[in-house]
Amino acid sequence: MKNNPTIYEINTRVWIKRFSSNNGNLKLDQVPEIFWKNLADKGIDYVWLMGIWQNCSGSIEKYCFEDYLIKEYKSALKDFKHEDVIGSPYAINNYKINPDLGDLETIKRLRTILKKYDIKLILDFIPNHFNAESELIETNPEIFLNADESYHTDDSYTFYIPYNNKEVILAHGRDPFFPAWEDTAQVNYFSNAAREFMIGNLIDIAEICDGVRCDMAMLALNNIFKNTWGGVLKKMDYAKPETEFWAVAIQLVKNEFPEFLFIGEAYWDLEWNLQQLGFDFTYDKRLTDRLKSGNVRGISEHLTADSLFQTKSLRFIENHDEQRIAKELGKEASQASAVIMSTIQGMRFYHEGQFEGKRIKLPVQLGREPVEPPQPCFVNFYNKLFSITKHELFNNGIWKQLKSEAVGSSDSTFQNILCWQINYKDEIRVVIINYSQEESRGRIRLDVKGDNEIQLFDMLNDQLYIREALEVREDGLYIELQPFHSHIFSL
Repeated sequence: MKNNPTIYEINTRVWIKRFSSNNGNLKLDQVPEIFWKNLADKGIDYVWLMGIWQNCSGSIEKYCFEDYLIKEYKSALKDFKHEDVIGSPYAINNYKINPDLGDLETIKRLRTILKKYDIKLILDFIPNHFNAESELIETNPEIFLNADESYHTDDSYTFYIPYNNKEVILAHGRDPFFPAWEDTAQVNYFSNAAREFMIGNLIDIAEICDGVRCDMAMLALNNIFKNTWGGVLKKMDYAKPETEFWAVAIQLVKNEFPEFLFIGEAYWDLEWNLQQLGFDFTYDKRLTDRLKSGNVRGISEHLTADSLFQTKSLRFIENHDEQRIAKELGKEASQASAVIMSTIQGMRFYHEGQFEGKRIKLPVQLGREPVEPPQPCFVNFYNKLFSITKHELFNNGIWKQLKSEAVGSSDSTFQNILCWQINYKDEIRVVIINYSQEESRGRIRLDVKGDNEIQLFDMLNDQLYIREALEVREDGLYIELQPFHSHIFSL
């Protein structure tokens, strides 16, 4: 595997409709191969088909039309219709393929197609919960977090009675900092039966794909689970396990599938904890937030973290949970942030629509998207960027952050400049970004040999610069960049 692989997220249930015909939607293995070839040509290594599992259509009317959700639907779709709501892909019935997308044989055929283009398949694993009306509540009741009637009486938003069965009280899934997700039923990670059941699902999933993106992975950690559900766990006499679920689950899966990839959605500074438990990559939301706030010093300091942590971090500027970066930052700043995330260590994560400059964030419950014509300036930019970064140097090179220095005592704009160097065999790339709203100047010392002239070709802007090696080495390469402009130099 590459040191710095790339992954592309697709909102599968919506995206597949682009290939519809008079005979209805195509199945996943019938998507025109040119789509996969185009991704491969950009250097994409993994495709994450988000939302392929079966959900519960009967629960949509009950849980997916709250006022705040309807407001989001209408904001995304000006001609929103009731039937556009198809339910959350994170409130699933079970780990069976949504029949609208295909079946297990469909996935096998799709993987054969993807293998032709050296693309691997990532699917969802949703450890925290199932749908509030999942069939598993009847077939596998032992895996869910049970409570007693007093909890339902005191908090009927978090605790509910499934299927009008007044003898059973279950908890809805939740994040401890937010109200419960009412369309879900909480899995009980202090139950051995639940853990065994979820590990069994992971092993089954590993049979049909190359890795999983684990939703809200930190919620299954023992301390987090205890802090979230402590009162219920104590009253219902559930003891804290001696082992972490992820440590056991990842080891068991990798015993059978050594190359299987675990990607963890993670927050609250728990990324390192999850990496230590076996996750190959964890979300780097802190970098995303610093990029959005324009915190240049914070970005620079963040990139000084231990290299092992860096290489296991998943870098992104948008995904299905985030606002579209083109809308949030605008053209220049969003493209500068893309240069940053595409040239540092770690897994580089791209979201469907990002390459076209889409601006509308689509709620995951919707099954139809608005029409947004591609913006040529974004299409051309990403084509150019990927023509550069798909080179082996960016995948396996040695990365080193550089320092921008002041040009003069009265000019502090050098602090707006981020820069790093990547070495691979006998090739060098130097990436320089003015990540600010003002023209900025600085000097960057490069370790170049000799005293002759050197050539620096800016691959991003197709410009050649000739400089004296002695000056670049001792005084530093002089840089002057317009707001949110970048260089990617080949030396």
